[in-house]
Amino acid sequence: MTHHETLTFPTGGLTLQARWDLPEDPQRAVVLCHPHPMQRGTMNAPLVVAIAESLAHDGFAVLRFNFRGVGDSTGEHDFGEGEMDDIAAAVEVAAARFPQLPLGVAGWSFGAVTSLRWQARDGATHNWVGVATPVGSTRSKDMPEPSTLSPAQRTMIIGDRDQFASAEDTRTYADSIGAHLEVLKGSDHFFYFREEKVASLVAAGLSEPV
Repeated sequence: MTHHETLTFPTGGLTLQARWDLPEDPQRAVVLCHPHPMQRGTMNAPLVVAIAESLAHDGFAVLRFNFRGVGDSTGEHDFGEGEMDDIAAAVEVAAARFPQLPLGVAGWSFGAVTSLRWQARDGATHNWVGVATPVGSTRSKDMPEPSTLSPAQRTMIIGDRDQFASAEDTRTYADSIGAHLEVLKGSDHFFYFREEKVASLVAAGLSEPV
């Protein structure tokens, strides 16, 4: 049995809308980051919801939130810069709520690259999972240089038919940062009808021992 809580939290003078998906006895915690706001990405995007619900069923306390300027979160879209502060604030909220639990970070598309950039900026070593990270797209310039990342358990999940990212480029980048790579054959950027498989891979990546 899982339950849900709505909340808000501050970041740099703004207020972000968020939601907990909670199991009865959490064993791990994760901050889940949504896709690009300019492409209608929110914390209620279908794949985000599917991952959150599956993770909660598997014992994860899941904090998902709307980036600045999305939904009821205040502020404006900041092209991935201020959004790193949003992630940092969400991680603080999750760590304060469950200080005894291992905490990871995961994201889909924009949420994946922005959370990885946050790890590079802040030297974070949480387990990280990137779903359809936009390697090989116009956002490839945003991928952090491998040398800027502290060692951590990292997993990348990509469909071999992704419209916005290259599976081969993702493989090359994953190798460069020491990340485990999962390629789902026949899947595109949205993983239609593969949501449970994606969620299981996210759970596995977040559960890898440090």
